[in-house]
Amino acid sequence: MPKPTIVTLPGDGIGPIVLEETLRVLEAAGFKANYVEGDIGWEFWKREGDPLPQRTLDLIAEHKIGLFGAITSKPKDESLEELAPELKSAGLVYSSPIVGLRQHFGLDICLRPCHSYLGNPLNFVRRGPDGNLEEPSVDVAIFRQNTEGLYGGVEWSNPPEHVHDAFMTHPKFRQNFGKTPIDELSISTRIFTKKATERILRAAFEHARRYEYKSVTVCEKPNVIRETSGMMYKMAQEIQKADFPDIELWNTNIDAQMMWLTKNPENYGVIVAGNMFGDIVSDGFAGLIGGLGFAASAQYNPDTGIGVFEPTHGSAPRYASYETSIVNPIAMIEAACMMLDFIDEQTIALNIRKAVAEVIDEGQIRTYDMARLPGTSDVFHKGAASTKQMADAIIAKLT
Repeated sequence: MPKPTIVTLPGDGIGPIVLEETLRVLEAAGFKANYVEGDIGWEFWKREGDPLPQRTLDLIAEHKIGLFGAITSKPKDESLEELAPELKSAGLVYSSPIVGLRQHFGLDICLRPCHSYLGNPLNFVRRGPDGNLEEPSVDVAIFRQNTEGLYGGVEWSNPPEHVHDAFMTHPKFRQNFGKTPIDELSISTRIFTKKATERILRAAFEHARRYEYKSVTVCEKPNVIRETSGMMYKMAQEIQKADFPDIELWNTNIDAQMMWLTKNPENYGVIVAGNMFGDIVSDGFAGLIGGLGFAASAQYNPDTGIGVFEPTHGSAPRYASYETSIVNPIAMIEAACMMLDFIDEQTIALNIRKAVAEVIDEGQIRTYDMARLPGTSDVFHKGAASTKQMADAIIAKLT
C-alpha cells in the first residue's frame, strides 16, 4: 500500500515541540508516512491577517489527515494590536483556526477518550466506605458535537436593528431585554440542527456497541434549555429504542454531571453532548486521568474521510521559551494513536499505547506535571524528565 501523507500542523507555543517528539515515536513504532507541513496559528495571523490560510485548507482537502499541535488565541483587542501595521485598518477579525477547520470541513464529530493509566500519580482517588483510599478506573468516551451550539459563531455585540427586531418577536426577549439599549446588548446563539444532532448521537451509540460499553449518557440541560437540549435527548430516546435497545440510555444535567463525576466516574461509558457542554465535561473527566497532559481529541467527518487529531491542551507559550522543554508529550502521542486508529493502523496504535502504559506504570520517568512540581525551568534538578526523555522512554518500550 502507498504511504499516507499526513498534514502536520505545528501551530504555536509548545505545539511544534510535542509534535516533533510524537513524530519520533511514530517513526520508531514503524509507521511509514509522508509529511507535509501546513501553516496555521498566531504568527500567520500577525503577518497575513489569517491564522488559517487557504493553502493549508487545500493541503488538508488533498491529503485528508491532519495532526495538530496547539494554537494561541487572544481577545479581540489584543489580536488587533498584534497585527502587522499595514493590516490594522483592514477590518480583520481573529477567529480560532481550529474552529475554522471544524466548520470548513464539517468535522462535526469529536471524540475525546478519557482513560486512566495504571500507576499514574495524577489519577483521581477517593475514600471508600471503610475510609481507605481507592482509585476507580476511568474509561469514558465523550462525543462532542463539534460545529454547532454556542461555538457556532453566530453572535453580535450592538446587534443590527433587523437582528434586534427578530429577537423582539420572542416574548421572553421582550420581557427581559426589550428595554435594554441595543448598544448594551451582546447576543450569542445556541443552534442545534436535527441532522448534526442525529450524527453525533449515532456515532456515540455505534462506538458504545463496537467497544462494548453498556450505556450512553446524554449530558445536556433539557429541564432549562428545553428546545436544543430537549431535542437532543428526545432524539436519543428515539434512536436508542429503534436501533440500540441493547445499550442503556442515561440522561444527566451538565451541572449535576460535574458534581457526580468525582463520585462514581467508573459508572459512565459513552457520554454525548453539544459543543460547549461536551467541552466542559471532557475537561472534567480529563482531570480525573491526570489533566490535559493526557487528553487527546479526534474530530472527523465520516462522509469525506477528513480527520484532524490533536491534544486538547493549549499552546502554553511560557513553556515554549524554555531552553529544554518540560511539557508532557503524552496527549499529543495519544492524538497520534487516534489518527492511527482512524486510518486502520490499529496494531501500531496498540503498540504505542502499550509502551506509554508501561512507562507510566513503572514510574521511573515522569514529566513535571506527573511529579507534581511547578512548571519552572529548573524541574530537572528535582527529578522531572524532559519532553524528549519521556518520548525516549516510550520509544525504548516499543516492541
